[in-house]
Amino acid sequence: MAVSLTDNDDDDDFAETHEINVTPFIDVILVLLIIFMVAAPLSTVDLPIDLPTSSATPQKKPDKPTYVSIKPDLTLAIGENTVKRTDLVSSLDGIADMSKDKYVFLRADKAVPYGELMGVMEILRSGGYSRIKLVALEAPPAAAEPAQGAVQP
Repeated sequence: MAVSLTDNDDDDDFAETHEINVTPFIDVILVLLIIFMVAAPLSTVDLPIDLPTSSATPQKKPDKPTYVSIKPDLTLAIGENTVKRTDLVSSLDGIADMSKDKYVFLRADKAVPYGELMGVMEILRSGGYSRIKLVALEAPPAAAEPAQGAVQP
């Protein structure tokens, strides 16, 4: 191995390159692609759910909440008073302390089909009541019953 100690040796000077080195960028992009390919299936959860019970910590309820209930026979009620579907929005508008920016608490019986629940939510939304909270029974996770036909792991 030879070493040169003279000043006139220009072999040690590297020529400047004016090109962008994209190899590290491509490596980073490929690693991110693999991460997203692995994480994407994990983000879609396909678990059987039982909507009527909830183990969530209860939130503070307002002093006078407005409850809209869907009974098992698919009739609607505001508080204790039964109303027709066509009169739901006008009945809510007729409540003295009710406004469109207050929450409407929607509760449905366990036997009510999901489509009916969504239909009532659509009636409320089209009437200007877009702040809707769903009401469920407070139960610990172990007390929740599995839905009929649900696959248990």
